Amino acid sequence: MSGNWKVRFPCTRAEAEAIHDDDEWLASLDPMPTIVADEVEAFNDDKWQLDAYFSVGPSKAVIRAIQIRVPSAAKAKPLVEKLPDADWVVMSQQALKPVHAGRFYVHTGSNKGKIPKGARPFLIEASRAFGTGGHETTSGCLAMLDDMKRAGKRFDLVADIGTGTGLLAFAAHSLWPKAYLTASDIDPVSVEVTLGNANANKVPCGVSQGQIALCVAEGTAHPLIASRAPYDLVTANILAGPLIELAPSLAEIVDDDGSLILAGLLNTQAEAVLRAYRRQGFRLQKRVDRGDWPCLWLVKRRSYSWKRRTRATGRTSQPPGDFGTW
Repeated sequence: MSGNWKVRFPCTRAEAEAIHDDDEWLASLDPMPTIVADEVEAFNDDKWQLDAYFSVGPSKAVIRAIQIRVPSAAKAKPLVEKLPDADWVVMSQQALKPVHAGRFYVHTGSNKGKIPKGARPFLIEASRAFGTGGHETTSGCLAMLDDMKRAGKRFDLVADIGTGTGLLAFAAHSLWPKAYLTASDIDPVSVEVTLGNANANKVPCGVSQGQIALCVAEGTAHPLIASRAPYDLVTANILAGPLIELAPSLAEIVDDDGSLILAGLLNTQAEAVLRAYRRQGFRLQKRVDRGDWPCLWLVKRRSYSWKRRTRATGRTSQPPGDFGTW
């Protein structure tokens, strides 16, 4: 058989992330496929799919070799499809559309298109089964950051908790280039990918002013994050559950009158998240909904009197890999 072929398997997020292009077993397959994984339902770790692209038709043995590494696909019939003659690697990327939010334009190498006049482009490739998503959560955060800048806000100490691919930290650096920036994630792979993305976009990393300092951290529990607090801007594009858990910890690192951007939650979860942060002295400054995904801009009220301190561990039960969607 010849031509371009795709084999699709159902999988979970954990299974997708366990498969990497440099895995020794993958290199032993003949023909060796290119693996692309993405979510089927947004923020549903049990509903992902894995596509294996081949330059020639794979044998049943090759298909089976992949299937046995994806337990969710053990009883499922793989979908085998012959594709039209084309560059199948590029084709797998073309379904990903660029995102234009505020002054930012986010694209992959294959869907760059025409950059809008005056936009700040960011190249974020699909990698390590992250996908590039382009979810409303991320575009909402980008638009909110842009709104803050247009409103005249200035920030000198910025932290992005759960940075994912680093995009929100890059956007903050573009808007406030003289700030001290910190970007963290619970997943070491995410921090590694963020560093690669920073290099690709010529965003400086380091601990000096105007650079992004990177660290692997569970929530806010890291000496680097603590030593730079309090921040006048913190962004957290994760999930509703971890956001609620982290409310006391995030409150501890945000300065009085400081801003906090929260995303990754559904409309149906917004009130529960807001209640958790109101208890920590935050008020809602602005809310922007994109589809089912709200982005919340909160401001921490200045405290003039004593109040009982809420103990914060800085940690979250969020599993590694639950990062922002870009």
